[in-house]
Amino acid sequence: MTSTLPSNSDPSSRCPFSGATASSDQDGERFNEPLPLESKEEVLCEARSWFDQWVQEGGTAPSDRWDTIEQEVHARGTWKMSSDELAWSARVAWRNNTRCIGRLFWKGLVVKDCRSLCAAQEIAEACFEHLRQAYNGGRIRPMVTIFAPVAPGQRGVEILNHQLVRYAGYRRPNGKVIGEPESIELTELAESLGWQGAGGAFDILPLMIRMPGGDIKLFPVPNSCVREVELVHPELPWFSELGLRWYSVPVISNMRMQAGGLHFSAAPFSGWYMSTEIGSRNFGDRDRYDALPALAQKLKLDTSSPRNLWQERALLELNRAVLHSFSEAGVTLVDHHTASEEFLRFREREEALGRTVYANRDWIIPPMSPARCPTWDISFDNQHVTPNFFHRVV
Repeated sequence: MTSTLPSNSDPSSRCPFSGATASSDQDGERFNEPLPLESKEEVLCEARSWFDQWVQEGGTAPSDRWDTIEQEVHARGTWKMSSDELAWSARVAWRNNTRCIGRLFWKGLVVKDCRSLCAAQEIAEACFEHLRQAYNGGRIRPMVTIFAPVAPGQRGVEILNHQLVRYAGYRRPNGKVIGEPESIELTELAESLGWQGAGGAFDILPLMIRMPGGDIKLFPVPNSCVREVELVHPELPWFSELGLRWYSVPVISNMRMQAGGLHFSAAPFSGWYMSTEIGSRNFGDRDRYDALPALAQKLKLDTSSPRNLWQERALLELNRAVLHSFSEAGVTLVDHHTASEEFLRFREREEALGRTVYANRDWIIPPMSPARCPTWDISFDNQHVTPNFFHRVV
């Protein structure tokens, strides 16, 4: 496993993927997700449903537990979960998330209770520790770090980054983009706060934390927290000349957790990558790194017509490189065929327990060879239930 790689003095000459355009931020409104609850009555209603489910699924509670919850909500608009209740809520939130294909392993989620942390520096350090522990020597373990809940109508701590590790994106005067197009706005925000990147295709953005009062605190991500995999190909020695790499641990940080009527405004969550997320989307999408044209040129493919299927041929080799590189580096990664089979096993287990599995087809069907995956022929019902992880409301 390689650690953070050094910056190149001439980033645009090393990485040819500089022609992509920016895409908009993803938030709750875009995904038609529910908004945070606004009244004590709404909190109580959802808390009651949560409590009934907690008991039904084997949670233990004192005889007066519901009375205590009700009293706390009436007094403060929120209530305090025990550590066991929080851990169960986070695992069920993963189990309920419609965009995740890897929910088979929801019971193994490691839950870090950081509700007592209030200072920006403490929160940043907890996020960095998340990266270290989740990496686990390459044997990635699913993990969530949960910060304090927020009372209805209030704003809590928010992590502005899409992910704890994310590459910067620089818009050039000619309209070209160096690096990650999805990060242009965040990069410009970081620059306005005093951060200066090297201008390369794989510069790590600093962590940006917005405090309840609106102040944004910026924290460079320590090199010790970032593990990147340099992409090589099992049969094409020149592939490394493309200078591609990607980070090992995807920690989604622009989401909030809602459980028992509580709104946890910051709850960075991580699993491991599915290979096509990197090969087909991050590098393959036209509005991301758009790597296929440069790769096709190196492969000497005829790109004059899409009928030549040059895009498919380049995409295949790119995904082979991702799978090979992560395997050689000893970093957990699942291929899209295996992930699809695991999702069906998850669905079968849940239905055997009388629980409905909700899913968003756009996220469950892999972006490569979808009709060859067993998820292709099943029906999906995309409903949002709680506990769940929802995108931060912008």
